[in-house]
Amino acid sequence: MGALLSKRLAVARGDEPADVVIRGGKVLSVFTREWLETDVAIVDGWIAGLGDYDGREVVDASGRWVVPGFVDAHVHIESSKMLADEFARLVLPFGTTAVVADPHEVANVLGTDGVHWLLDATAGLPLDIYFMASSCVPASQFESPRRALTVGDLDALLRRRRVIGLAEMMNFPGVISGDPAELAKLVLAEHIDGHAPGVLGRSLQAYASAGIRSDHEAYTPEEGRERLRAGMWLLIREASAARNLEALLPLVQEFGPHRIAFCTDDREPEHIAEDGHINSMVRDAVAFGIAPEDALTMASHHAAAYHRLDHLGAIAPGCQADILIISDLERFVPELVLKRGAPVPEIPREPVPDWVRQTVRLGALGPEMFRIPWNGGAQARVIGLIPGQIVTESLVEEPLVRAGEALADPARDHAKIAVVERHLGTGRIGRGLVKGFGLERGALATTLSHDAHNLVVVGMSDAAMATAARRLANIGGGIVAVDGAEVLAELPLPVAGILSDAPLAEVVERSHAVVAAAERLGCTIEAPFQLLAFLALSVIPELKLTDRGLVDVDAFELVPLEVA
Repeated sequence: MGALLSKRLAVARGDEPADVVIRGGKVLSVFTREWLETDVAIVDGWIAGLGDYDGREVVDASGRWVVPGFVDAHVHIESSKMLADEFARLVLPFGTTAVVADPHEVANVLGTDGVHWLLDATAGLPLDIYFMASSCVPASQFESPRRALTVGDLDALLRRRRVIGLAEMMNFPGVISGDPAELAKLVLAEHIDGHAPGVLGRSLQAYASAGIRSDHEAYTPEEGRERLRAGMWLLIREASAARNLEALLPLVQEFGPHRIAFCTDDREPEHIAEDGHINSMVRDAVAFGIAPEDALTMASHHAAAYHRLDHLGAIAPGCQADILIISDLERFVPELVLKRGAPVPEIPREPVPDWVRQTVRLGALGPEMFRIPWNGGAQARVIGLIPGQIVTESLVEEPLVRAGEALADPARDHAKIAVVERHLGTGRIGRGLVKGFGLERGALATTLSHDAHNLVVVGMSDAAMATAARRLANIGGGIVAVDGAEVLAELPLPVAGILSDAPLAEVVERSHAVVAAAERLGCTIEAPFQLLAFLALSVIPELKLTDRGLVDVDAFELVPLEVA
């Protein structure tokens, strides 16, 4: 190590030539947010200096812009439905050179063994993947993962290299109320991500007082402003189902980019393939009116700075040479991605062990499982979808009732929804009604459902819902759209029931196919399966459904479907 540092200093002083010199471009200083006409000297994958340098290899960046590699401040890789090596192949060409991942999807299905597997499988990738130890498995007492992670489990994970802190503390009611079980987790780490949708006022003050220093769940300027004023980092999210960028960019105009970074959280593979990754947020921010220098800084340096990854996110002496060369300040599509000072190498496929497969354990699933008995006259709690958001409304409406059963009703856009426990084969099931999918017939189902990843199915008939559930059991998990007894399209996810072992092109093709099939069934949601996956997450307001029943998230309690 000393020899490498000595060599870097010799290059910085100009006593030795660099391995690579980037010359002729305008180099972004994320510290002053100005463009520098200077060379960038690289040795052994690190930046030795900026100035006038000679190198054994020269990269001509004339007429172009030289910027740091992008850093995703908070992502669940599993939401791409791809293994980590395939995810790296997808995002690196878009300029994302590092991510900070919360593996709580795998943790809910496979426990700490799954997280250790991910850590080992990602160690040699050219995409730097740092992890946060998943703090809420389960997210609340209303969810049923395979096994809850204990304080001891988290402590063991935090000892692993590349595990840099405690992942999003989703049980915000527990934190705010001072639940001893949640506080025991908080004392394990100094670096803690937040998750506090809709939390304001004294409740937010209490949440921040616990040492939680970020939130990616803000979706209004008021929420974002309060977080910044409380000294928290605002991680602006632009996911597939939760798009918050446009709503929160006015805060950048109001306060500047200080303590604001970008993240994708949960993005569908086709969304990334077609629209981009963090670079798409930079593009859209600039189109909104944010200065390119500010947008690029939030996309790189600020994400790294928040996570204390001081060697990333900047083109400066002593930083890792993750560098993008771009031809314009409008599209932000890299012409060249340098990872540790070299073009990104071919990424070999990682073998998948057998023990991470076949995790869908369901009992008999006939149409009767999805029947909702109803005593006439009462109204029902209905989950109301909000376009472009993963928060929902808690509606009270009269259901369609026939022969003592509550039924789906396309005339009022009421669909049935059910969550079936799938890790231990208990047969436990929660049933409810949801409004906003636009379904006219058939059913949609997924075993990728945040955060416990039980089977979630929404449909217009009990028979179609049973067909969809049985099909997912037969293929070891995934996503499916059915019409009656016919499977219209499916995306198998045999790895933990949430990941595909297929290449990107096949995953994207099948993902497109299930969305197109949903549209044929009348669905009007842009990312229906991403949204469906969040309807079982009991820490996102207002009304959600788990295998244990309906959850009033604001009151943080189980509530009956019937309203007296």
